[in-house]
Amino acid sequence: MALYQENDLLIYNSLSRKKEKFSALNAPNIGLYVCGPTVYSEVHLGNCRTFISFDMVHRYLKHLGYKVRYVRNITDAGHLENDADEGEDKISKRARLEQLEPMEIVQTYTLNFHDVMEKFNTFPPSIEPTATGHIVEQIDMIQKIIEAGLAYEKNGSVYFDVNKYSETDDYGELSGRKIDELLSGTRELDAQSEKNNPLDFAIWKKASPAHIMRWNSPWGEGFPGWHLECSVMSTKYLGEEFDIHGGGMDLKFPHHECEIAQNKAGTGHKGPRYWMHGNMLTLNGQKMSKSTGNTLSPVELITGETDKLDKGFHPTVARFFMMQAHYSSQLDFSSEALLASEKGYLRLMGAWQKLQNLRAGTGASFNVSEWRSACYAAMNDDFNTPILISQLFEAAKFINARSEGDSGLSADDLTLLMESMQAFIFEVLGLEDISHLDESSDKLDEVIQILIGLRAQARADRDFALSDTIRDQLAAKGVELKDGKEGTSYSLQA
Repeated sequence: MALYQENDLLIYNSLSRKKEKFSALNAPNIGLYVCGPTVYSEVHLGNCRTFISFDMVHRYLKHLGYKVRYVRNITDAGHLENDADEGEDKISKRARLEQLEPMEIVQTYTLNFHDVMEKFNTFPPSIEPTATGHIVEQIDMIQKIIEAGLAYEKNGSVYFDVNKYSETDDYGELSGRKIDELLSGTRELDAQSEKNNPLDFAIWKKASPAHIMRWNSPWGEGFPGWHLECSVMSTKYLGEEFDIHGGGMDLKFPHHECEIAQNKAGTGHKGPRYWMHGNMLTLNGQKMSKSTGNTLSPVELITGETDKLDKGFHPTVARFFMMQAHYSSQLDFSSEALLASEKGYLRLMGAWQKLQNLRAGTGASFNVSEWRSACYAAMNDDFNTPILISQLFEAAKFINARSEGDSGLSADDLTLLMESMQAFIFEVLGLEDISHLDESSDKLDEVIQILIGLRAQARADRDFALSDTIRDQLAAKGVELKDGKEGTSYSLQA
């Protein structure tokens, strides 16, 4: 019997606002869709948390024996600067400022995103579709929405008719917003607006003469609305109805709300049965914001080259820190919290290493089967990783209390403990064992200091070729030298 048949998984469904027993549409197959990044700049830490959280969800579903088709899109067109269908396309704007082709921007930051996700030990998605790769499908869905009487064309743009949709369906059901309240919160349409109603949103936008990214359509040259791509790509690869749709809390309205409306108008179905939303990050107790300078990038987190942290932290430590909070709760990054998490991580890894050397015995009061059941109970309760980690520390406490290699457990229980610890630490939480790196860090520092000394002597002897060779070869291995008034220091690049 597969593990998923033995475990009742509860998921908090943002649509119903309650925990529901998960039932796959077509077990053992599962369709999971997660909104991916808009690739106009380096991925930020808030994005990372969302993708790491859903990597954990992906991992646990696979651990239970489901065959997961995980689709995570790349937004490479159509995402304007604000949600009111106004402003410049983010990628086009970056391309114009850097005097590059838009696809150069897309390529650069897609590679950056993949690199960062690899550092955090996330599984790649099964399919990673792009908006520009599905223009034909987006035009097809627009035509279906128009045919259903739920969209209208104005001067080369096409808008979704929210009022018309609301005659039969509840626009606002995901976010809990009422259409009257939404209308009262909008400004009056000015004379230049093409919309019939302030809540109507673009599913196709006419391209201005200055707009770089544009495609032919039945309504003229333009580009698809940002909300549309996820409706198209999720239903193309997962079906008109599928299991789970995930994303950040900030996408609930209007992005996900618009997806539901588009899905229903274009296919007759609302798409996913379970909506999951990850919460935001703060930094030192304040909202992360570029405008205030209270930001932290993945590179700064890893290297420590920021005044926001006392030191850098390995990506697996940062991942462990994120797993210590529930995916739906707010999480604050600070040096103090990360240092405490690092100590906890090393304690857990120490217990894991000690477990490898324990042998079977008798007399232990630790009930491995009950402990294992408690681990599954935690994860089955809406992926409660903090409770799972507390259970892992209970096992670590028992392991560390054993002396002279005698576990006090029967051979079967010792094997079960090892297999369960391995599964939950590495397969489900996605952690890596880097405890050995600490043991060698002092020796590495000594070697680098010797090379820095040799380089300083070469410079004193005016042997600049040797000096440059030492610097360049260290850089090639990820060791960046920095010359200052007080001498030469170094940093390890991730």
